[in-house]
Formats: sequence, structure tokens, C-alpha cells
Amino acid sequence: MSARRARRSRTTRAGRQLFGPAGTPEVAIVGAGFGGIAAGVKLKRAGIHTFTIFEKSDGPGGTWWDNRYPGCEVDVWSHLYSFSFKSYDWTRTHARQEELQGYLEEVVDEFDLRRHIRFGTTVENAVWDESTDRYTIRLAGGESLEADVLVSALGLLNYPRYPDWPGLDDFEGPKFHTFRWEHHHDLTGKRVAVVGTGSTATQVVPELAPVVGHLLLFQREPGWVIPKGERDFSPEERARFRSRLQRRRARWRMAVMLERNQLRGAIHRPGTKINRSREQMCRAFIDRVFADRPDLKEAVTPKYPYPGKRPILNSTFYPTLKLPHVELVPKAVASVTRHGVVTTDGEEYPVDVLVMATGFQPANYLASLEVTGRRGRSIHEYWAGEPQAFLGITVPEFPNFYMLYGPNTNGGEIVSCLERQAEYVRRAVKRMAREGVTAIEVRPLFCRIYNWWLQRKMADTAWTVSNNYYKSASGRIVTQWPFGFVFYGLLTKVLGRVSETTRVSARRRAGPPTTHVVDRPVDARPAEVLGPPR
Repeated sequence: MSARRARRSRTTRAGRQLFGPAGTPEVAIVGAGFGGIAAGVKLKRAGIHTFTIFEKSDGPGGTWWDNRYPGCEVDVWSHLYSFSFKSYDWTRTHARQEELQGYLEEVVDEFDLRRHIRFGTTVENAVWDESTDRYTIRLAGGESLEADVLVSALGLLNYPRYPDWPGLDDFEGPKFHTFRWEHHHDLTGKRVAVVGTGSTATQVVPELAPVVGHLLLFQREPGWVIPKGERDFSPEERARFRSRLQRRRARWRMAVMLERNQLRGAIHRPGTKINRSREQMCRAFIDRVFADRPDLKEAVTPKYPYPGKRPILNSTFYPTLKLPHVELVPKAVASVTRHGVVTTDGEEYPVDVLVMATGFQPANYLASLEVTGRRGRSIHEYWAGEPQAFLGITVPEFPNFYMLYGPNTNGGEIVSCLERQAEYVRRAVKRMAREGVTAIEVRPLFCRIYNWWLQRKMADTAWTVSNNYYKSASGRIVTQWPFGFVFYGLLTKVLGRVSETTRVSARRRAGPPTTHVVDRPVDARPAEVLGPPR
């Protein structure tokens, strides 16, 4: 036997001794949206089946399961906003919620992930056990399990921002957040207030306008709007895209265009050629639509540089504002009465229905999940209000813990970024099995240098001088990635292993893990390890 084969044999035996008969670590994935599904597929295609995906909702999709408001639609071209390993017969240039949900359902079934997913299951916290190099994971309801690796796929837009307006509880009409749209209300002929003018509101307003009697849109600050050109594909286009070659050509064409726009992050820096060009495109759109409405033109033109807030891609929002029964109120909401909304200047607007398009809390990472690391500190204590991670994926003091769509990874083409992050996790799990490693942790020095470099690269962007959801309370940009997805993917491959430190638990060298379910309530299901049902 060659030396290489002997080493491979030893590491394989070590892996099986440490990780049970399958020879692979038990992986717990929190969330079954794009990120969690990508992680499951990448692991499975690598021959790793010892994983479970925990999803609080009753089906897969993540944000596309939760957000079902009228007009809910993706901002990225459909053929690009999809996995590289799974094509689809898209009906629109930009897929709507129902189609995206159907796509993810199809991916789950095609790769046989459904038997790995526990729907209707919320993960509340996870605590690292230094003696066994495992996480004890507690679910809502009291059930506890153990896993070698913990992956958060909670996403960025999963924790809604509910306003704290005085009197909100006293409002007597229907009131709801777009994140939890209440479809049973008949809005026909009603006076409906929509609060917020971000991406969600700009999709909702054109859908509500033909139904309601009067629509009031309350705007605290306008956003830069670019015509998206969303439309249905023709039958001929759909037939053409059924060709694998045509799909790939379309996907790469859009990817190259997006990557070129992100080159060196110039699009985010006021004064650069591409930044000026994009802002002029937005201003030309305003001039074209509101040539006969100088009052609206003034109200919808931002006072901050492009793209200080998330740019809005929408072709129908501006024309809708000109309809006679649609009223733009360029004032923030201060309070709510039993039958109306009061703005900051004290004026009350009577309404029948209140729709809160007030967005999410992207900077509040892991808002619904508490993770405790090897020093007994929770990750929120470690961050102290400023979330950061190495490549947005790993954090010092938290071995075997990985985040998909973590701090400073919002930018470029997100599904491609999620695939690269899922591959990062896959490489780590394979290394654990191959080398008999029980704990992998990023070195603090790498994390500090990486985040120092990243903050420097964002120092002169429009994000730093604008009011947006990208910042922590201190003003640090904690959500954004300033470059393209190709560069990001390269970094995940090049910097991954060199940044890691590893070890093998002394206790677990003695044999395979024997701990499965602990603290199981009387009415819980029988004890089991994480992984697919047997």
C-alpha cells in the first residue's frame, strides 16, 4: 500500500471513529430558504447525508415563503437568480413569489431534500460543548439535540421591522406588515395607507391602485428608482430558453453585466463614471415620468448620492403615483389614531386599512438564534452591536459554526454567493471527515485584518453618508459587500483553509459519539441523531 493510501485509510478510520458509522459529521442547518437548500444540495452531492435542515415555516422558501404580498417579485433576472445546478422554465424576466416558491419546491424534491427537513421547527439556541466539540441545540418546545456542525441560513430579510408608533394598537381597521400580508381583507373601494417607499412598497402600490378607492403613500425619504423592464417571456423566448446552451448564454451574459457594474466597487462611489451614469439614469426616469408634475418630481428626487440606500428597480411605481386616487404624502408617520394616521407635522389622514411596508432589520444578524461559543459568550455579546465575520461566514471563538448570507455579504448576485458559501461549508465538513478533525475555527488575526480591509474599501461609498439599513448603531456598515460575486467566490476558495486552526477533542478520540437527543420531553419523538430519517 502506498504512503498516500495509508494516510487516507488512517484518516478515514479516524473520521468513522469520531463521527459514527457514516464517517461524516452531523450537520444542523437552520433555515430552508435559498441558503439552506444550497447547503443541503452541496453536502448531498459530496456524499454527505448526515444533515438536517430545521425550518420554522411549513414549507421551504425562506423569505419567498413568508413574503406573499401583492406584486412580490425578485429584482434580479430569473435565469440568474437561480442555482447553477438547477434550471427552470421561467415565465417572466423577473420571477414573482409564486414561481420562486415553485422553483424551490422542485429543487427540494429533485435532490430528495424533503426527508432531511423538519418543517414547523424553530431553533432557539445552540451551545458549544468544549469537551465533545459539539453543539447542543435546543428547539422551541424543549427538545434538545447535538450536532458537530451548525450552519445558519437565516438570511438577511427575515426579521421584520414593526414600527413603534403611539396609538398603533388602538387603530380599529385592519393593520398588517407586508411580511405577513393578510389576504382575507377585501380592500375594494377602501382608503388604504401604505407606509414606506422601499422596494416592497413600490411593488405593492401598483397592485393595490386598481382595487382601492383611495391610496395614501407615506414617504419618509425617497429612493433612487431605475426602470426594471419586468415582463412576461413570449412563448418563443421560453422555447428558446429550454435549450441548455441558450440558458447558459443568457445566464453568463447577465452575470458579466452585473459583474462589470460591480468592478472595483466604483458604482457605489459618488463621482465615478459609472456612479454618475447610474444616477443620471434615475434622474432621467424622473424627468420623463413627472414632466407635467413638478410637485411629484421634487418629492421623489432623493437628496443623497446614488446608491446611498438600496436602489429600487421598478417600472410601474412612478406612473402609479400620477393616478388621481393615489396620493403621495412626503412626510413621516408620527402616530396612529383609531381611524387614521398622523404625520410629523400634526396632520391626520383618515384611513380604513393600514399597510406597514416598514422593512426588516438586516443589521440585526441572528436575531432569532442565540449561539454560544467556546468561551461561554453568545455571539451577540461577542459582536457587541457590530456584527462581523471572516468572509461573512465564520467567527473566532465559534468553532464549526458557519453563516450563509452573514455580515457584509449583501451585494453582487446573492444566489451565486450563497452557493460559494455553501461550498465553503462543504469543504470544512469533508475536511473533518477526511482528517479526523473535530473543531475548525477561523484565526482571530485573519478576521481582524479582513474586516479592517473591508471597512476601508467602503469608507468613501455613498452608504456611509446616507440613512440606510446597512449600518449598526455606531454607523459601521455591517451588511454590504462592495464588489462582485466572482471576486467574493475567489476569496472563499483561496482564504478558507489558510485562515483556519483545527484540533481533535481528547474525549472524542476514545470512540464514536454516543450522545443523541438530550433533555427530551415526555411527548417528544423518540431519540435520534441529526440526519435523514432511517
